[in-house]
Amino acid sequence: MELAGLSCAVAINKAYPLNKLPKSNGSVLVFCGPGNNGGDGLVCARHLKMFGYKPSIHYPRNPTKQLYKNLVIQCEKMDIPFLSDLTNETVNLSQSYDLFIDALFGFGFKPPVSLEFKSILQIMSTCQIPVISIDVPSGWNVETGPLDSENNLKPDCLISLTAPKLCAQFFQGQYHFLGNLTLYMYIYDGFFM
Repeated sequence: MELAGLSCAVAINKAYPLNKLPKSNGSVLVFCGPGNNGGDGLVCARHLKMFGYKPSIHYPRNPTKQLYKNLVIQCEKMDIPFLSDLTNETVNLSQSYDLFIDALFGFGFKPPVSLEFKSILQIMSTCQIPVISIDVPSGWNVETGPLDSENNLKPDCLISLTAPKLCAQFFQGQYHFLGNLTLYMYIYDGFFM
C-alpha cells in the first residue's frame, strides 16, 4: 500500500505538476473508499503533501481496521484536512480544487454502488476538472469496464497498479501510468514468457 500510494503521487506529480495547475495552489481532493484502494488514496495524499500539493480527503466511512485507522492518523498529523459532508457542493468543489483523485473502489468492487458512494461518483462524473483513478475507475467492472451510463466515470488519468486490468482497454483519458511496484521474478516469468 505504501509503494502503491507513493507511485500514484509520483505519477500525479509527473502528469499534473504544481506549476501547470490552473489554480496554482495544488489543491487536490482525494475520495477514499473503505478498502485497499482507499488506503492507497490515504498514502497518496500524504506523499502529495510532501511534494507541495494541498490535499484534502473525503472518507465517508470511518475505518474499522487498524491499518486504515493508522493511515488516517498519519494524514491528520500532517494537517491534511478531512471533509465530512459534500452534499450539494459539486460546483464549489470543482471551483475549489485542481484535481480529484478517485480512490473509492479497486479491482474487488462488486456492484451495485451504495447510495453514499453513488453521490461521490456523480460529483466526479460531472466535474470539469481532471479526475485521476487509482487502479480501476470506480464503478467499473475490472474486466468489462463501465457499468452504469448514469455514473460513467471517465477519468483523465488512470494509474494501474502492478499491471493494467482488462478494463483499462476502455480507458480514453489523457494519461495512463503503471504504478512502479516490485514484481518477484517468478510472477514476472509467469506473465511474460
